[in-house]
Amino acid sequence: MATYAIGDVQGCYSDLLRLLDKIKFDTAADTLWFCGDIINRGPDSLQTIRFIRQLGSHAITVLGNHDLHLLALAYLSNKPAKYDTVDDILAADDRDELINWLRQQKLFHYDSDLNISMVHAGIPPQWTLEQTCQYAEEMQQQLQRDNPRPFFKHMYGNYPAQWDNQLKGWDRYRFITNVFTRMRFCDAQGRPDFKFKGDIGTQPAHLTAWFMHKERRTKNNDIIFGHWSTLSALNEPHVYPIDNGCLWGGQLTALRIDRTEKELIQIDCPNGIKPVSKN
Repeated sequence: MATYAIGDVQGCYSDLLRLLDKIKFDTAADTLWFCGDIINRGPDSLQTIRFIRQLGSHAITVLGNHDLHLLALAYLSNKPAKYDTVDDILAADDRDELINWLRQQKLFHYDSDLNISMVHAGIPPQWTLEQTCQYAEEMQQQLQRDNPRPFFKHMYGNYPAQWDNQLKGWDRYRFITNVFTRMRFCDAQGRPDFKFKGDIGTQPAHLTAWFMHKERRTKNNDIIFGHWSTLSALNEPHVYPIDNGCLWGGQLTALRIDRTEKELIQIDCPNGIKPVSKN
């Protein structure tokens, strides 16, 4: 029995199958953790979401910004953007089942047995692990409402710019969603930045990677995350970035996490699409 965390797939179904073949994934015994953005921009979003859904309890998925974008398109009946590749999902015979399954997934996952967490993008420095779990549960309740449409109507936007325990309503939900699914950098006060997407060392002087913030309260917690395909190899304790840009011709990554010594397994993805936006 093995447990692997998988980096952002983004609809690259054939690459996912090649990676699972390399790790000799056993559908009856092993478990896969997907760190979000399982669909969109890649060529086979429908096959990817169907495959992960049918894994049942052998897959744990947290939601990324592209996954939430698909949900918003479905519930608001909006037109997909120019570079979206989710039309096949929206037109599928099993669309409703897929959409309903997707909105049952988490924004944050913590495994007490393995003592490791997974999020798509990041955790603001002000939050403890306990608070992170609490706020993720708040969002899950919003997504799993009988009618989640009001949430998606208010989901987009970069404000409020700073966390406050007294935040309420859509401002509170939007901030929680943004940091879980979009954050890479923050400033000295812990205010997230949602614009800069480059590697560490190329950012404006007032910004630092969220996991390198001096006052981060989860610095002793093991955390897996994706979302940051431009991030170079890290040697930071307790953080495991596993989006290595499969979509953009980079690599698709699996991280074995059920052992004390974590093992990184990767495949090259030379057929990635031409970079348009690495959001």
